[in-house]
Formats: sequence, structure tokens, C-alpha cells
Amino acid sequence: MGTRRRITFDTVREIGAQLPGTEVGTAYGSPALKINGRIYAGIPVNKQAEPNSLGVYLADVEQRDALLAEAPDTYYVKPHYEPYPIVLVRLAYVTRAALEDLLRGAHRVVSRKPPSRRRRVLKRRR
Repeated sequence: MGTRRRITFDTVREIGAQLPGTEVGTAYGSPALKINGRIYAGIPVNKQAEPNSLGVYLADVEQRDALLAEAPDTYYVKPHYEPYPIVLVRLAYVTRAALEDLLRGAHRVVSRKPPSRRRRVLKRRR
């Protein structure tokens, strides 16, 4: 049996780089993946989030509830994130295949939204 490669934000960045239009940047001073100026995954900065976690945008809270029920050791949510369709992922427990699926889904959901207002304002100033 082979050893599983440790998942880090470098792995997240590597997967995100394969998705069209992904921008690797920061949000609130933390590494993040964006599309059209909108975050679809990033290192959570809220103090309630556990270290070595990733926040991933989902289609809706029902999808989050399904993930929480399916794999509570891998996925979790804290009160700060409850109002949003976001799931927190323990990178030490998620498989690369599951992470790829999550990131593809998040990219698809967020890429359908219009560009962020901040991005539109910055483009007009140029």
C-alpha cells in the first residue's frame, strides 16, 4: 500500500491552476483561489476555523449538510460560516479526488456569478 501525499494549500493551488480563469491571490491576507474576482476557495481566517483547513464555496447549504453528514471527520462548519454556502475542509483528512471534485464544483458555481463589484471598479479606473 502506497503512502498518501499530504494535502496542503500547494495542492489546492495546483488543482486550481488547471481550472480555466482561476486567479491565485489573497483574501483577507490569506491564500485564495478566485474566478472573476470572487473567492471560491481559500484558507479561512476566522479564529473559529481549525488550523490546516480550507474554506470552499458550495452551491447551497444543503450540499454542505450532505457533506457534513457523509464525512464529519473531513468536513465541518463553525458559527461564523453557517449563514453562507461554505464548508470547511480538514486538509489532513480529505483525499485528492474529493478535493478536486469540491474545487471543480466551487469553480463552476462561482464562475456563473457576475464579476465582483470591486473588480468592475478597478477595470474602469484603468
